[in-house]
Amino acid sequence: MIVPAKDSLDLGIVVSDIKASLNFYQNILGLEFVGITPVWFGTMHRLRFGTSDFKLIEPKTVPPRGTIGLENQLGYRYVTFVVKNISQVCSELKDKAIEFALPETDVRPGMRIAMVKDPDGNIVEFVERS
Repeated sequence: MIVPAKDSLDLGIVVSDIKASLNFYQNILGLEFVGITPVWFGTMHRLRFGTSDFKLIEPKTVPPRGTIGLENQLGYRYVTFVVKNISQVCSELKDKAIEFALPETDVRPGMRIAMVKDPDGNIVEFVERS
């Protein structure tokens, strides 16, 4: 069994356009820029959400794109940000013409979710629990 060294998970995403991805995750969503690290296949741009590191990887050679959509391919399909202000987040994203995969929705009492697409079509989910 693994023993956690911190209370969160980190995520790495290989992106096709680092400028567009940094704009989306850093400028639009507000993740904090932490630093840049060279990796064997490109450059990692580290951002932070709470105690989680969100690593955008700019590859030396962009690999082929996988199938877009939650139900179209096996594997990790989306990332979730648990937030305290989902209505405000959704309003700001709509104002910036971000494409929604699922508008703000009550999924059960005390839980609202919304899903948008990042510049590569990856699904980004926001969850608010009351």
